[in-house]
Amino acid sequence: MITRMSSLFLRTLREDPADAEVPSHRLLVRAGYVRRVAPGGYSWLPLGLRVLRNIEAVVREEMAAIGGQEIQFPALLPREPYEATGRWTEYGDSLFRLKDRKGADYLLGPTHEELFALTVKGEYSSYKDYPVVLYQIQTKYRDEARPRAGILRGREFVMKDSYSFDLDDDGLAKSYQLHREAYIKIFDRLGLDYVIVAATSGAMGGSASEEFLAVAPTGEDTYVRSTESDYAANVEAVTTPAPPAQPIEGKPEAQVHHTPNTPTIETLVDFLNSADLGRTFTAADTLKNVIVKVRQPRTEDWEILGIGIPGDREVDLKRLEASLEPLEVSLLEEADFAANPFLVKGYIGPKALQDNGVRYLVDPQVVTGTAWVTGADKLDHHVVDLVAGRDFTPDGTIEAAEVREGDASPDGKGTLVAARGIEIGHIFQLGRKYADAFGLDALGADAKPIRITMGSYGVGVSRLVAVIAEQHHDDLGLVWPRAVAPADVHVVIAGKDEAVFAGGEKLAAELDAAGVRVFLDDRKATPGVKFADAELIGVPTILVVGRGLANGVVEVKDRASGNREEIPVDQVVAHLTDLVGR
Repeated sequence: MITRMSSLFLRTLREDPADAEVPSHRLLVRAGYVRRVAPGGYSWLPLGLRVLRNIEAVVREEMAAIGGQEIQFPALLPREPYEATGRWTEYGDSLFRLKDRKGADYLLGPTHEELFALTVKGEYSSYKDYPVVLYQIQTKYRDEARPRAGILRGREFVMKDSYSFDLDDDGLAKSYQLHREAYIKIFDRLGLDYVIVAATSGAMGGSASEEFLAVAPTGEDTYVRSTESDYAANVEAVTTPAPPAQPIEGKPEAQVHHTPNTPTIETLVDFLNSADLGRTFTAADTLKNVIVKVRQPRTEDWEILGIGIPGDREVDLKRLEASLEPLEVSLLEEADFAANPFLVKGYIGPKALQDNGVRYLVDPQVVTGTAWVTGADKLDHHVVDLVAGRDFTPDGTIEAAEVREGDASPDGKGTLVAARGIEIGHIFQLGRKYADAFGLDALGADAKPIRITMGSYGVGVSRLVAVIAEQHHDDLGLVWPRAVAPADVHVVIAGKDEAVFAGGEKLAAELDAAGVRVFLDDRKATPGVKFADAELIGVPTILVVGRGLANGVVEVKDRASGNREEIPVDQVVAHLTDLVGR
């Protein structure tokens, strides 16, 4: 069917929306694909819905290819299954919670592991039923604190989530690999530039976890890769190589020094190097102690926590939160310092923390035998040569320090370089967390129960619309890959002559009969307006029917390259049919 611009529900905009932060947000609104309803909530207009459905079709084809079976759960879910797994609490304020008229607790589903596990438990009982892969493409809800960038980060979004159910870990590994390969095919078909990186599992739980990140300077995720190997990881998942422990014997005794006006690492290092202590100090010789408070989600009681990292680094809040998840993390306020006078701002050391029962976690580089300059728990005083394992004993290690370009790769090969990306897919080997919560077993051949192991695999389907727009646009507008474009050919009738209009109508009808998806701009607008809209909307091929028709030619423009070619009118249908692969 031909889509006529004269009747299409579409209004393009010449000005950027005031709240647009990234190109995809700006262009999807201007080109009439989406409209904002509320913070983090968008309506899909006809063009946007076409692109969304095209992406869904690619996802469904590749899921079917690995044996996935599609089902559909409600978005409105009861509290009890999420209570059983602890995620009613762990999700914290990210959940949309509500009560029905009888006072029963419900939530709007952020993800559906619980429902999938319960459904399989209710339907399957024998080892002969497994393995199985189920998936859905459904709207999810998360109460984002800062919804931004249009449909890139919203409170309501469309997601494909699939789940594998296997009898053993070998089966899970195979299901995981099948999904990994399917995702590669999906993102390749969508024309995306992406990387696969090691990731953390977070509130999902489980062991192995990888993210698919679309390369984009506007991305919220930072990832690193090695210069000499295939190592790549989200910064939250980077592990710091720990140096070997050092002998304690022979280390100098710790000494407290008066270090006036040195509340920062920079001022401390400058002071030490001017104090004639017999050696040169750098920020890496200091131990910075950052104090935060943590609590279980949706509880009131905070616990003070000390974090020790080398002084040449800053705490990366995202790495810290990922390491402590599901705990909520907050910086201390003045009232917290007032209530805990042993915390001397700028001069906090391990001793006061441990004397007052404060849990103290350190960077993996703080190993036994290493000597540090750190706070002496007294205003204007620091201690030099405080030795780990002799003068203080941490309660454990934590990955909280920033990761920098030039750091050694955790696999020992090369150094790290950093880039930014947008998460488009995430795959997990969940294991038995959810099967244990609900007693999901299969009866084995020996009549003994087998605890099922699960995998979880997500694709941000609606986010992909924005991600593709981020990677496929230019100064004039969107440039859709053909696999997801709302049409194959955008026919622009450039002129008011009746013969030109008739010629455009005829070519559009012939293309449509050949199976080509056609936009026909049959509006009574000026050619300039039509050309601007064609560039903005981003259909990959533009066919201009104008003055050249009198000479038996029309113009075909490739939207991506900008190349223009005059084609004889009696050959253009065959030419375009071959071009679009119909």
